Amino acid sequence: MSTADLPIVRVVVLNFDGGDMTLECLDSLLATDWPSDRLDIVMVDNGSLDDVVGRVTSDERYRSVQVLEPLANLGFAGGCNLGIGVAGDHEYVALLNNDATVDPGWLRAMVPVAESDERIGAVAAKMLFADRFHGIEFDVPDASHILKGEPRLLGVRVSGVRLDGERVDDRLAFDEGFHGAEPPALKDGEEIARWSSAVAALRIASDGTAPSTISVRLSCLEPRDFTLRSSIDEVTGTVGRDPEWFDVRLPPEPFDVINNVGSNLFAGGFGGDRGFLEVDEGQYDEPADVFAWCGGAVLLKRRYLDEVGTFDERFFLYYEDTDLSWRGQLRGWRYVYEPGALVRHHHAQSSGVGSPLFRFATERNRLLMLAKNAPAKLAWRSGLGEVRRAVTTTIRHYVLRPLTLRLPARPEVAHRWKVCSGYLRLLPAMLRDRWTPGRIVGRNEVMKWEVVKWPQA
Repeated sequence: MSTADLPIVRVVVLNFDGGDMTLECLDSLLATDWPSDRLDIVMVDNGSLDDVVGRVTSDERYRSVQVLEPLANLGFAGGCNLGIGVAGDHEYVALLNNDATVDPGWLRAMVPVAESDERIGAVAAKMLFADRFHGIEFDVPDASHILKGEPRLLGVRVSGVRLDGERVDDRLAFDEGFHGAEPPALKDGEEIARWSSAVAALRIASDGTAPSTISVRLSCLEPRDFTLRSSIDEVTGTVGRDPEWFDVRLPPEPFDVINNVGSNLFAGGFGGDRGFLEVDEGQYDEPADVFAWCGGAVLLKRRYLDEVGTFDERFFLYYEDTDLSWRGQLRGWRYVYEPGALVRHHHAQSSGVGSPLFRFATERNRLLMLAKNAPAKLAWRSGLGEVRRAVTTTIRHYVLRPLTLRLPARPEVAHRWKVCSGYLRLLPAMLRDRWTPGRIVGRNEVMKWEVVKWPQA
């Protein structure tokens, strides 16, 4: 295909106080192996307080970047819609997080996939975490619910980590097998406080050196057998209430960790990253149809957006991409993951995983998405469950806890009612949107994509 025959691709990047990360993102886009006259880069500044707009508009390197300033934070949904909606002759729209950088060949890998089938509406990139890591795996086969009322399995408690004898707390990363179950408070001599589940992974961001040993301090409320593994070593032992240090040898080379290789529909109507936090060992090196795409790095066909619509701006941020993906599924569109399109991403730099904004947006928006798109039984059960959760949380903290002379956790109660009220306020509009014409796939048929995230305990 000659240069003149290549489609025009618009790339939309949102900046929200991204600073140098946004400039690194733009630099990687300008180095893309795609003709400059077929590449239309649009940066939307989402009400930032940083100086990125001034740095971009005054630097000759970025003269081809179109800057839009709505002078307000429109959220991910509204900001992307603004960039998508600017007039142009583009056939594709690529979305890229401002805290991500692209491999030069990312568009060369994705565009042919999109053009291979007229019903492919989106092509998902292979997103890896920007950092590379060293780490070990935890296996605690007899993990159990030790504490009354604690829903998660407790394996062993990690209270200290060393890399070749040095503390590396600021470089630690725990996968979803770790949690902060009670008792979370630090005890004498503890530096961190995390509980593993039956299976978990602890990672340390690489600083470019080649470490040889990771040491972890472990304990438990009752005796526990465990195994710690790296790719070159395995350590087994038993630990109880008295903390003990254990050493595991590490290979010198760090490894890549997956952020997203397309998105899944998990049991219960949860959207999430396919392959999230898995070590990249080539298990996702083949293209695959996926349920949904992640808005952090995706190529969207303009005709798909014209038919299905753009992001629902009532979502503001989080789940807006899963909602749009689901809407396309109901209209018969396909999405394909392409491993040749490599993107590196600094995860959750804008809102932070676990922050109040993250919790509220993800919990409320999942319910709104289900009300709009899911089979009626799942949508009804999920919404009713949230109302029940708000009521029971209120009773537990304002009635039962005072009876045992404990103070109520007021922020948790407030959070539950904020999610519930936000959901109920927008529910009528979501129910109206269920009847949008153009659906050709049954809602129950879409549920064939549903997968179980964790094995049942």
